[in-house]
This record gives sequence, structure tokens and C-alpha cells, in this order.
Amino acid sequence: RASLGLRSKHDERRALLHNAVPDIALERVIASCDAIDIEFRRAWKVDHINWTVDYRLRRVFDDLGAKPSEEAIADAVHGWEIMELDYSPRLIEGATEAIAALAGRYRLAICSDAIVSPGRVLRQLLAKHGVKEYFSSFAFSDEVGRSKPHRSMFDTAAEGLGVSVDEMVHIGDRHRNDIDGPHALGMKAVLFTASRDADKDGHCADALCERYSDLPGIIDTLARR
Repeated sequence: RASLGLRSKHDERRALLHNAVPDIALERVIASCDAIDIEFRRAWKVDHINWTVDYRLRRVFDDLGAKPSEEAIADAVHGWEIMELDYSPRLIEGATEAIAALAGRYRLAICSDAIVSPGRVLRQLLAKHGVKEYFSSFAFSDEVGRSKPHRSMFDTAAEGLGVSVDEMVHIGDRHRNDIDGPHALGMKAVLFTASRDADKDGHCADALCERYSDLPGIIDTLARR
């Protein structure tokens, strides 16, 4: 986005909200959005619920005492939801090759919180990068109704794969959601640090993966245990 002279995602989301209520000062819109973001994060991290973007933005408009048209609300919601589809993050080096190799030996699922991009957009993003075909089950929090580490997320993935929860290995970069959550359900878990390593020190994962190229071998080892 920066190379194209575009606003950051953070700033663009607030600009989209302001477009719906142009008579309200941008500073007020930003302050209200920031306040609702705090409430959203509490619902996500404490209650394990991800609000839909529509609900989240309506909370902002209510906080502002504003009543934009349904068309204006829909435009803001759409802009938030497709932002990463229009200007997509790149895959981590080695991701496609590792996922393809794993799909040749195991059934794969996506188990992901949908913080802004909903599941239907995340599927499009996976297809855009040519990796959606390798997954046979999807558990997105906006569709499941709960977020990780709530059991229903992992149950949904397991049901789609046709296995029990304790037969799965979960791979993720956040210790609480991606390691502690699966461990509590009898799953194995791999801490992935190629994009985020904040939880690396003192982890209790079954394995640590620092490069995608190492992942197939790590999963093979765990599968033999």
C-alpha cells in the first residue's frame, strides 16, 4: 500500500467510516472507532467472539449518534471487508510448496479468526494465491460464531476433515490461541515463528517451526509419535 501511495489499512478504515458520515469531524470518527476497537478486542480475546464488520461499524455509528443511510453503511462495510483482497499480503516464502507437500500426505484445514476480512473473502484470498485447493475444511470465526481458542472452532475443522479433534495438529503463531487452546483439547500444536516470533521464548508447543520449508518434516515427525 505504501509503495502505491495509499493510506495504511488502519487509516483507510477510518476514512471509509468518515465517508459515511462526512458532516462529523474526522477526529471524532477516529476516536469513536478506536473506542469500539477496544470493545471488539475484549469480545475477541475474553469472550472468544468476533463481531461481524457490519455489527462493528454500526456500533461506531451508534457511538457517534449518527444515522447514515443503509447504502453508506454497506459501502463502508464492503470497503473494510475486501481491503486485503484488493491489495493482498504476500505469502510467506516457501508457503505454497510446503502446503502442497503436506496436502499430498494429510487432509488440511484452515482454522482462523476473521478479524476484519470475513471467511468468504479469506477463501477468495487463498484462491488468489493458488492454495485454496489444498484445504478440505474451513473454520472461520465469523461463520462459526466463536473465535479461537473456543472449542467450536476446532470442532468445526475436525468435522470437515472427518477426524476427531485429538487427531489434529494445529499450526499457529499465538501461544494462547494456537498452542494452549489446542493442547487443552488433546491436540498437538506447532508454534510458527516465520512471521511473528513474540511468543517464541518459553513456549510449550510440541514443535517450533521457523521456516515453511521445515513444516512437512515437523508434521511427519509428530505424526509418528
